[in-house]
Amino acid sequence: TLKFLSRFADVFVLARELSLPQIAKIAKSIGEEGIVSPSGMPPRIEVFVHGALCVAVAGTCSMSLVNYGKSAFRGECYQNCRRRYRVVDDETGQEFAVENNFVMSPKDLCCIRILDRIVSAGVSILKIEGRGRSPDYVFETTRAYAEAVGRIAGGSFSAKFAGEMERRLESVFNRGFWHGGYYLGDRSGEWSGISGGRAGRTKTFAGRVSNYFPKAACAEAELQAEGLKVGDEILVTGATTGALKFRIEGLRVDDKPAKFAPKGSAPTFPSPERLRRGDRIYRLDSSDEMQTTTSPPMEVLGT
Repeated sequence: TLKFLSRFADVFVLARELSLPQIAKIAKSIGEEGIVSPSGMPPRIEVFVHGALCVAVAGTCSMSLVNYGKSAFRGECYQNCRRRYRVVDDETGQEFAVENNFVMSPKDLCCIRILDRIVSAGVSILKIEGRGRSPDYVFETTRAYAEAVGRIAGGSFSAKFAGEMERRLESVFNRGFWHGGYYLGDRSGEWSGISGGRAGRTKTFAGRVSNYFPKAACAEAELQAEGLKVGDEILVTGATTGALKFRIEGLRVDDKPAKFAPKGSAPTFPSPERLRRGDRIYRLDSSDEMQTTTSPPMEVLGT
């Protein structure tokens, strides 16, 4: 299929259910058969490495289209699979609640542990799910995988480094992780058991940036929903700012030093980068749910 379609495209996104040996075989065949794309270069291979997994093979699910008239193929999926379901006897109408009633909600894919093997297989583009995700999710996931690719290129990728990146990825939205099992031939499914996220950090909206003073490198905030104290870690997001995380090293309320700025106040605080008016400010806290969630043992399967 790739050979036939190579006359039309430079990049090919491989089906998610392909195993790593199959991916490596396709990549090897491109070179052996001299396949070229319209650019005159060999086609590049892209695979999915992180984010929400569809319960259907290659994402060919029609539940959203049937129930809501919104097609997954057009990026409009309502994610019916993420809801609770019961088993119903068609003849008697009797209902049964299954032990894990999120029977169609897989865990998210996280391939950071085996990224060196994926790259070695001939993959040159990594696909990370980002549709409908927050700026901090986009920032943390792209940064983690970019750093990992750099480590692989430099020959310093290790289990310890992958573990650090995995903990960073756990800090933002996720439904629990499945660590690339199907790429390695693991047929056992892993189900999320929840409808929402399982992030290691919770975001609480505090207010908005009202001003920024570049000479002093300080921002002024309107705390509309929550107070902030010295030492709090905050996330600031905005169309131009992107996602910026830092700790509050100092506060001034009514132009006086303070350890705490209550809701309704307009404190100023140092910022490591420029902020913009209207940027949203969130306080970051550890998630209690994360503290009770255990991850499988860390292992990187070497190249």
